Amino acid sequence: MFAEDVPLARIAQEVGTPVYVYSRATLERHARVFMEAMQQAGDVDVAFALKSNPNIAVLKVLSRMGMGADVVSSGELDRALAAGMTADRIVFSGVGKTDAEMSHALDTAIGQFNIESEEEGRDLAALAAARGQRAPATLRVNPDVDAGTHAKISTGKAENKFGVAISDAPGIFARLAAMPGLNLRGVALHIGSLIADLAPMEAAFTRVGRLLVELRAAGLTITHVDLGGGLGVPYRPHDVLPSPFEYGAMVARVTQDWDVKLMFEPGRVICGNAGVLLTRVIRVKPGATHPFVIVDAAMNDLARPALYDAYHHFEPVVASRAAMTANIVGPVCESGDTFATAREIGGVVQGDLAVFRTAGAYGATMASTYNSRAMVPEVLVDGARYAVVADRIAASTIMGAERVPDWL
Repeated sequence: MFAEDVPLARIAQEVGTPVYVYSRATLERHARVFMEAMQQAGDVDVAFALKSNPNIAVLKVLSRMGMGADVVSSGELDRALAAGMTADRIVFSGVGKTDAEMSHALDTAIGQFNIESEEEGRDLAALAAARGQRAPATLRVNPDVDAGTHAKISTGKAENKFGVAISDAPGIFARLAAMPGLNLRGVALHIGSLIADLAPMEAAFTRVGRLLVELRAAGLTITHVDLGGGLGVPYRPHDVLPSPFEYGAMVARVTQDWDVKLMFEPGRVICGNAGVLLTRVIRVKPGATHPFVIVDAAMNDLARPALYDAYHHFEPVVASRAAMTANIVGPVCESGDTFATAREIGGVVQGDLAVFRTAGAYGATMASTYNSRAMVPEVLVDGARYAVVADRIAASTIMGAERVPDWL
């Protein structure tokens, strides 16, 4: 198995395992396909959702492809700027923006704030007015649409913490639009992640279209609508999901009379299938019903299976053994450190290399040092060459940042 023209075995030998491996060519192809597909909808802007993969080298690739940035913290804002993404192409989302974060974003002159509540809007308006500024902003609405995805990544239902109820939006919008510190120019929404069916998105967008008519009838100016992200990717070998082109065609049809600039915040659909987690089999242990394939990657390196019961396809780097049915687990001292149960896989033995596929999104960015394990490194491949774009941070380095008070 290769990443572009680089054998994964070479990366394992020279960098060690576990390690995330990304393909520049795949990142660029996914970015190009998505942006071209969205052109069907007219005047558009595309901001990559940093939370899915904030590695600066990855961001540099996407910046050069013409993408802006969707950020949810000051740290992500600084990463976007460090990668060359210009401030006016940065959108600040997230339900818990602090005054310090909003002040930093105002000082940086970002392109847009997605306001999550009337209270947040008032705080932002006061901070901007004190600087003699008008913060460009949209009001995020909650359309109460079930995206049909995992409960922990659903964001558009009434009981979710994001946005304001769409029924309350006209009053809140009018009050915030009257504040001198805000240039409230539109609305935003995002109903969830890993969406496999366009119908919930279309239902949410249709509700927003009706809201635009109501806001304009009240004399309010609407020039921008942020449709968020959430388009899913295939994790299983035979998954079939809507393509970016199909998504763009739906958006173009639903929004054809809106007369606004549309904004999109893709993440997983750009980087998910541009990366793998490369791991090595520590040993194979007999089990009560199926053997345990114990690999050196763990839930601290790839948290999605433990958090969401997520599926990641597991494959040997060299497919040379008979298939087997096994439980795939990591070395962390938790039963939750399980990647697969009773999974049919290509046969492996101690020392073999394998990959977890579709690991380019919500992989390294969610990693931790639980069990005092090292922080997993990241590699970017470009044709026949590769570079380590995030070091393996040893447990001893992390321990060196801790302090023991003199009274101990």
